[in-house]
Amino acid sequence: MTTYVFRDPWWLLGLGLILAAIALRRRGLVTVLFVPFVSAWRGEPRLRGLPWNVLFAYAALACLVLALARPQRIEQRREVQSRGYDLMLAIDLSTSMLAEDYERGEERLNRLQAIRPIIQAFITRRPSDRIGVIVFSGRAYTLAPLTSDHAWLEKQIDRLKLGLIEDGTAIGDGLGLALTRLEQSGRSEGGRRLGAFVILLTDGASNRGALNPEQATAIARDRGIPVYTIGAGRAGLAPFPIFDALGNRIGTRQRPSDLDEETLKLMSAETGGGYFRADDAAAVENAFAAIDQAQTIEFEPRYSLITTELFRWPAFAGLLCLLAAAFTFRAPLLVPAGRRVSTA
Repeated sequence: MTTYVFRDPWWLLGLGLILAAIALRRRGLVTVLFVPFVSAWRGEPRLRGLPWNVLFAYAALACLVLALARPQRIEQRREVQSRGYDLMLAIDLSTSMLAEDYERGEERLNRLQAIRPIIQAFITRRPSDRIGVIVFSGRAYTLAPLTSDHAWLEKQIDRLKLGLIEDGTAIGDGLGLALTRLEQSGRSEGGRRLGAFVILLTDGASNRGALNPEQATAIARDRGIPVYTIGAGRAGLAPFPIFDALGNRIGTRQRPSDLDEETLKLMSAETGGGYFRADDAAAVENAFAAIDQAQTIEFEPRYSLITTELFRWPAFAGLLCLLAAAFTFRAPLLVPAGRRVSTA
């Protein structure tokens, strides 16, 4: 469906002022406009009492008013119904993710940097799915609800950095909030959520939160939502950066890694999901293959409004009218001395 509207319709009041000016000029009640050599217009062609150049000038003003009112064409488009999955990514932003136990060439990467390619793969390689994002540390927050707008979602992911939330690792709260978001926006059958999954990316050492991982896992199992866990980190000692009071890095120290693989494996096993390591090159492919075995769901059709600005056309028409007014104006070579110049 296509409609035409004015974005700033109050400018249209200017058309009434133009009509009033024309009426007053023709009746000779007041002097409307002082123009040099106007007395020479008396002998020029007129349209219902108005010289052509004056008519074109008024038309230019009217076109300018229309342009200022910003005419727009609004089209409502309906996208075809699609099928896919609902995926909630729960991402750990605790300071334990600062551990730099990954390498890329000679560069050391922390755990968040290591899982970024995995997060990116879920967004860019699954265009038919609705994806949402939960971030957690000492608390859990919704970064993005389920959405099909993956371009917008990528911008939100680019803003992620460690230290945004109070410290801690509330895995249970992160999973619980992801389950809540899936429940709010999906369909279920027999009390079990269809076509929905949680992908939990963490180093697995839970130490905060109202829910512990076992409780959140039980909720996911009861709702029939598989949880795929991806562990970031390696066993043993891991280098951690040291920062001064101003946030500048001043060194590195070795600390024991707190990767809790047993908890992550238990969470995935009890919910029918799977556990993968972030440094496993096949982790993403295996997760995709497991998800694609489930039944897809049909999403409601989406509607979008496409707005096209049309002010250029009246603005261009106004420019043509001004040029026409200039070319149709013929000033006399000489005006007799003492002759009064007015519009009367």
